[in-house]
Amino acid sequence: MRELRYCEAISEAIVQCMAEDPSIFVAGEGVDDPVGTHGTTKEATRLFGRSRVLDLPNSENACAGVAVGAAAQGMRPLVVYTRQDFMFLAMDAVVNLAAKWRYMYGNKGGVPVVTRAVVGRGWGQGATHSQSLHSVFGHFPGLYVATPASPADAKGLLVQALRLDTPTVLVENRGLYQLTGPVPEEAVPIPFGRGRIARHGSDVTVVAASLMVHEAERAADLLAGQGIGVEVIDIRSIRPLDETIVCESVARTGRLVVADTSWARYGFSAEVAAVVAENLPGALRKPVRRLTLPDCPAPVSMPLEQAFHPNAGRIVEACLDLLDGGEVELSAFDDVASGVVGPY
Repeated sequence: MRELRYCEAISEAIVQCMAEDPSIFVAGEGVDDPVGTHGTTKEATRLFGRSRVLDLPNSENACAGVAVGAAAQGMRPLVVYTRQDFMFLAMDAVVNLAAKWRYMYGNKGGVPVVTRAVVGRGWGQGATHSQSLHSVFGHFPGLYVATPASPADAKGLLVQALRLDTPTVLVENRGLYQLTGPVPEEAVPIPFGRGRIARHGSDVTVVAASLMVHEAERAADLLAGQGIGVEVIDIRSIRPLDETIVCESVARTGRLVVADTSWARYGFSAEVAAVVAENLPGALRKPVRRLTLPDCPAPVSMPLEQAFHPNAGRIVEACLDLLDGGEVELSAFDDVASGVVGPY
């Protein structure tokens, strides 16, 4: 199978879906600029023009409202936010309108607004420009929320979202855009609510989302050299959540690490821990370990930012702690996203 970069896989999904469905249009700040939102909307602009790739002003609330209205009239908007942080301004339209539409109007169809939200750090962007808010949106019934970690999933989940009637938020970490991987040429949808085993192992389960899937795989590679088998679960979808794949893995290993790019309190890691506690009482040999951000906003200083985010080294340490293991050399570890630069 041919390989594409993560950004190329998203671009291909958009173009293929727009070609098959004329009701799809792209809207957002700077989607038609020469860079094309990390390269993801450039080809759509070239092929379909600015009548279907719409540059909108810095007005996130209005943008979300326009998208909901268009979807209610039969269109399929694909809204792009270059920073998910800005979606706080769009919460009313996304949560109070889009998510609740089918429930308030007798299940007569939803409003298929698909939102792509870019998250992640990169160059000391600070407290208001580097938040991963998937748990916030995953809290609300009526929304689908996913964190594609691979190029294939970035394409497949977007294809699925653009064919459903459920409003969806796809969270893309900017540290993944240059990642390469095999991607089908066809527009093959990937269902929401189905995680995947990124790596098989029998000693400890690491459940991860987005960028942390790759950090977990790197940790698993290093621990394999110590004879330790780490099973890495790429959860893919925050809502709906694949509880089965998590519980089946933990039932085999008896140990659980949850790795996330956001905070621990009331978040994705807390939800996974609760699912295991409710469904597998007594299965854990050691308490759950959660690797998340420190309980404070992100710093601006680059060295502080590097220390702020969880990485493969910390996953290794957590796994060894659960297994009462020793220490391994971690000096060679750089974060997966260490090469990302600004301004976006």
